[in-house]
Amino acid sequence: MSRILSGIQPTGYLHLGNYLGAIRNWVTMQNDYECLFCIVDLHALTTPQDPQMLRQSIRTAAAVYIAAGIDPKRSIIFNQSQVTGHTQLSWLLSCLTPLGWLNRMTQFKDKAGKQKDQASLGLYAYPVLMAADILIYQATHVPVGEDQKQHLELARDIAGTFNRAYKTEFFPLPEPQILGTATRVMSLRDGLAKMSKSDPSDYSRIHLMDNADTIALKIRKAKTDPAPLPFSPKELESRPEALNLINIYAALQGKTLENVCQQFAGQSFAVFKKELTDILVATLGPITQESQNLLKDISSIDALLAEGNAKANLIAQKNIEEVHNIMGLLRP
Repeated sequence: MSRILSGIQPTGYLHLGNYLGAIRNWVTMQNDYECLFCIVDLHALTTPQDPQMLRQSIRTAAAVYIAAGIDPKRSIIFNQSQVTGHTQLSWLLSCLTPLGWLNRMTQFKDKAGKQKDQASLGLYAYPVLMAADILIYQATHVPVGEDQKQHLELARDIAGTFNRAYKTEFFPLPEPQILGTATRVMSLRDGLAKMSKSDPSDYSRIHLMDNADTIALKIRKAKTDPAPLPFSPKELESRPEALNLINIYAALQGKTLENVCQQFAGQSFAVFKKELTDILVATLGPITQESQNLLKDISSIDALLAEGNAKANLIAQKNIEEVHNIMGLLRP
């Protein structure tokens, strides 16, 4: 069976963009793939983290994964830092990765901005660790969003370089998993910016742990424009905030943009926002409630992660030993 590897950083609460863009699709992947779903806590350290908040965010992410439908009996749920093979393989792969490849990574340029010289080595080398995350499990497919495609291409390049250097086919070249139902969710305050945990405004996103009243407030405050809802998606091309809200509604209802435009054509956003709020609460409410129930017993969450970490370590350790052997490193 083909193997999927994917993960999300535990930096703050997971949000609607994480759900519609990734987690919801992971649930269906369990039917067709061997799946490993990681909480990438080492990647989170590329930005400053409060240790207590990070621990809480790791546990909350695990709870949300399960509450949303990831079954720990069918998939491996684990946190990256507890599988030492990730960092071991990252170093080995970094010795094969030209600086020129990393210099082309646009995400580093975006995140470092004008402070490139003050940016951490971890942020710069992030793509090599991401490649190690994938290759340590010999994953065949990786579901990626638009902003991660370049990193997956780098992982393929690194895998190919390793295979050629050591005349082996040890690492498969991971393929992007195209998500037919993935939705790119934008900020509720700026329709041109992706919904993000790092946005300073809490009103820019719907957290998966938000209650019904908070969701209603955030949708009421969501930026729109004075025009009524359009009759066709073409009219949304110059209305990014309107497009974002309609896109969210369409994704939650399993409808096309055209269907939603026809349903609400000519109506005000006050009417539409109420309908959108009801759908969001109905969809996210059970996930929020189950997540909260799971988090009442921290020891159970920790035990579940420990079990997932052990399963992931079995795969990673076997592969890192084989990599050591291929590269000529002595083993005990």
